[in-house]
Amino acid sequence: MTKEFPPRRLDVKAFAEAGATLRGEEPLARYARLVAETQDTESPAPVVWSATGEMRNPGHVNPEIWLHLEAGAVLALTCQRCLGPVDVNVTTDRRFRFVADENLAAAQDEEAEEDVLALSREFDLLELVEDELLMETPLAPRHDVCPQQLSMSVADEDFDAGAGARENPFAVLGKLKGGST
Repeated sequence: MTKEFPPRRLDVKAFAEAGATLRGEEPLARYARLVAETQDTESPAPVVWSATGEMRNPGHVNPEIWLHLEAGAVLALTCQRCLGPVDVNVTTDRRFRFVADENLAAAQDEEAEEDVLALSREFDLLELVEDELLMETPLAPRHDVCPQQLSMSVADEDFDAGAGARENPFAVLGKLKGGST
């Protein structure tokens, strides 16, 4: 009999002890924070992910609980050059070590090379998928070559049109001063 591991309420320790693997492919719309970063909220491209649990040193007094996560999605972002849509392939491949509680995780995370998280019987794996993809999303996405020609002019045609009609402010003050005497 195989045990079920729901990704929204994952018992990480049991998952690692079983050496289990979970895979999923879900619509981007289920990830609200990722959708908020995109231009196309109705994108048919799914978020694809895979997670594998591992117990290292299982016979030891303090065995290590590990999770290997791979995830990817194609996000429709805004090109920072031409301001048009650009599809960006965002992927992550990370390993996480789990410890007993938040305090221990915070203390060990500073010195460890790997990411350290607190152990939970109801860990939200899909939230971790979303977090990792958000961290991999580029801050300034760009096309390699933009599809339309970019305007490199900084002058505005209407900008100089109003400049000739302005009167010198000191001349206006002189008129005011001369008229009041």
